[in-house]
Amino acid sequence: MRKANPIKKQPIKLSIRLKTNVEGGAALGLWSGMILGIGTDLTRIERIEETLQKHGTRFVQRCFGMEETEKIEKAAATAPHLRAAGYAKRWAAKEACAKALGLGISNDIYLKDIIVVNSPDGQPQLVLSGGAKDRLTAITPQGMTARIDVSLTDEALGEKAAGGMALAFVVISAEAAG
Repeated sequence: MRKANPIKKQPIKLSIRLKTNVEGGAALGLWSGMILGIGTDLTRIERIEETLQKHGTRFVQRCFGMEETEKIEKAAATAPHLRAAGYAKRWAAKEACAKALGLGISNDIYLKDIIVVNSPDGQPQLVLSGGAKDRLTAITPQGMTARIDVSLTDEALGEKAAGGMALAFVVISAEAAG
């Protein structure tokens, strides 16, 4: 088991002015927070497809939550060639989140501790449990609330996954609570 780095990293403090359009008028908002971690992962879709063929249900049950599996399998019912891409994007998100947490998949953070769900409007979101949630709590400064943003994309190249890639980018930040 790999030990956590004993050197405590200081979060980056940001203050960003955001211009937004509110009911046709301009509004100026201020976001004051800090970035706790950034992670990215690039996964070959073909690698995930090969793993699905070799290990099937065992791989899926070991690495993905029920919510993830249901969404992917429902989409694959009408577009089977996108099945591996769906799992690859979620795999990349789990890896990117673990990197943003500062430990990677180890030290009591498991793949099933990080679940990709979608908001009602389709935006991907991460739900943490177990060791991943514990680590998020540990890196979040007292009096602040953690926020996780995730972006997913893939380039599934037709019926065969060969050459296709899935990418995830995760930013963990903290904002003043309240």
